[in-house]
Amino acid sequence: MKRYDIRSSRDSASTITRREVLRGAAAAAGLSLAAPFINLGRYSLRAGGRREYSQRCIDLVTGSLVIDMLGLTTLNSEVRARWGPDFSGLTEADAQEFRDSEIDVFHIARGVGGRTTEAAYQNVLSFVASFNAIIANRPDVFVRIDTAEDLAAVHGSGRAGILIGLQDSTHFRSPGDVAQFHALGQRVSQLTYNSRNMIGNGSTERVDGGISDFGVGIVEAMNGVGMAVDVSHSGDQTTLDACEVSRAPVLYTHSNARALNPGHPRCKTDEAIRRMAETGGVMGITGVRNFVTGNEPTTVEHYIDHFDHVRDLIGVEHLGIGSDIDLHGYDDMPAAEYESLKANYKGSYAFRDKIDIDEIAHPQRMFDVTEGLIRRGYTDEHIRGILGGNFQRVLGEIWAGVQSPPSR
Repeated sequence: MKRYDIRSSRDSASTITRREVLRGAAAAAGLSLAAPFINLGRYSLRAGGRREYSQRCIDLVTGSLVIDMLGLTTLNSEVRARWGPDFSGLTEADAQEFRDSEIDVFHIARGVGGRTTEAAYQNVLSFVASFNAIIANRPDVFVRIDTAEDLAAVHGSGRAGILIGLQDSTHFRSPGDVAQFHALGQRVSQLTYNSRNMIGNGSTERVDGGISDFGVGIVEAMNGVGMAVDVSHSGDQTTLDACEVSRAPVLYTHSNARALNPGHPRCKTDEAIRRMAETGGVMGITGVRNFVTGNEPTTVEHYIDHFDHVRDLIGVEHLGIGSDIDLHGYDDMPAAEYESLKANYKGSYAFRDKIDIDEIAHPQRMFDVTEGLIRRGYTDEHIRGILGGNFQRVLGEIWAGVQSPPSR
């Protein structure tokens, strides 16, 4: 049984079990719903911890299925080298950091591509095989998420769920490849990354021509096998086309609202957000600094503003979290690697000195996001949906509701 070392801001240190933390949830929830801005007592998650959280926050995070719809195992090449290709070098302390994050599911999608479609196909085969090998080699730490039943079972299992996805669909040489990658474990595919491919256009292309006829066939194949359509990085017209073409809900796994950051190509227009909601989809809000605001300072409150905007536009049932970082964030990467990453993007990305928002770029970030939602008056039910319930619902619908192509 997991144990938390907690220290009250008023009391001496004590040790409680997770079950004991959860035991007070009902009473705490009743109080906080009546007075959402009052939290009696602040606690750190471990003795000597710098961050303190309310009992209501701790109950919500530890008692909910938590899904990060863009959560990476590591961005740091030095850490990857230490862990090795099959994560044999991942220590018990590393594993405990995953557990202590309380993130139950990591959607580990990367922008794996290639100079040609065939190269992309081979590269993605290697990427998917590598994660299947990691999961097989470290079943003490990870489990693959394939079904709605897997989502329901992972919370409380002591393992982190790995949801295999890709941030580009260039590896689909034909609609037939969709079924092949689904059989290998891929459950989500972003139609395009930032640039154009045979399916459609990315968010930083000069001209956005929308989804091609070939792309329509790919979307239909994805609907047919129950693979989620993601357009987080897609251009505006490609995004709208996906919402029109797909017969299953469309996801923005990690995006932000352009109304709050005008002109940024990685943010979604209000029209696109409404269209996504009409499909029954969910939008994961990302904390990448330059997506959240166009100016400094940028804080967790600016990040929570995006939740408020989307909630007011389409309803809280369409909200989730897609952090777009690993447990420690971009700013912890080795300096040369960090600068190289920034240099690979167009100027329209508008990177600043920092990529992360400090308050939510650490392993316990879900607690800080939850405290932010509590400050804004979200109910416990709403917060549980945002933490993972809404993505759990829509992924279950997509994976179970195999859609036949329309007659032509």
